[in-house]
Amino acid sequence: MLVGYCRTMAAPIELGTLLFTSIEPHRGREVDYNRWYENDHFYAGCMVGEHQFAGARFVATRRMKDLRSPPASPMCPEPLSASYLSIYWVLKGFHDEWARWAVDTVMELHRDGRMFGERDHIHTALYEHQSSIRKTEHGTSIELALDRHFAGVIVTAGELAEGVTIDDVTTWSDDVWAAQAFAADWGPDVIGTSTLLPLPDDSPAPKIESEGERFMQLHFVAHDPAHQWEAGYGRWAQELAASGLGTHIWTAPYLATVHGTDTYTDELW
Repeated sequence: MLVGYCRTMAAPIELGTLLFTSIEPHRGREVDYNRWYENDHFYAGCMVGEHQFAGARFVATRRMKDLRSPPASPMCPEPLSASYLSIYWVLKGFHDEWARWAVDTVMELHRDGRMFGERDHIHTALYEHQSSIRKTEHGTSIELALDRHFAGVIVTAGELAEGVTIDDVTTWSDDVWAAQAFAADWGPDVIGTSTLLPLPDDSPAPKIESEGERFMQLHFVAHDPAHQWEAGYGRWAQELAASGLGTHIWTAPYLATVHGTDTYTDELW
């Protein structure tokens, strides 16, 4: 049992589901894509929506991509793709209403010519938030993680082994992985665990196929995600395998974008 760390308790504003969308702009259009997404789509397609209360953008430079494990995975078939990642929080209890709004809004933006065609969806999916844990009792909660503007996020994902539940994974993550990570220089401030949900049938985004029960963790860090990689997140896959709880799918670090600039657009490949 962890001592000194805080499993998040229910709050009036509570995370229910999240939208995770990784995108690859076509080469030569990365600046145009960045400006379109930041100046229009981030807000018009997402943040003005019903029951969505936070959002943030992240970017994988070539330096970040070189740390991915494995280089190609079900969440990112091409090693140098998925350059941009956007994450949005949806209020607990309002998933169906939000999902209906989201599909209707995107279809309206398509009709109005406000989408950007020179990009590919790599992994656009909905996830159901299961649990979170933070480094200290009064540290940043998962609900505030996107608004804090952390330096980066590390995405870890796997599929549950036969007979294993997501509660088994979160217990291992909280009591074993987080216990060492929170005490280390390379560790995060807050970790959120979620499970894959189906996209609405009429969503224009490609549907995600999973071989088993997919789970994902978002590890928010206040430092360069590559810091002490081999000693830290470079071992996540090995430690998950050793636990016997699941099959590793992907580990990938991302930097926070710098809003209002084209920072990192020349470092993607």
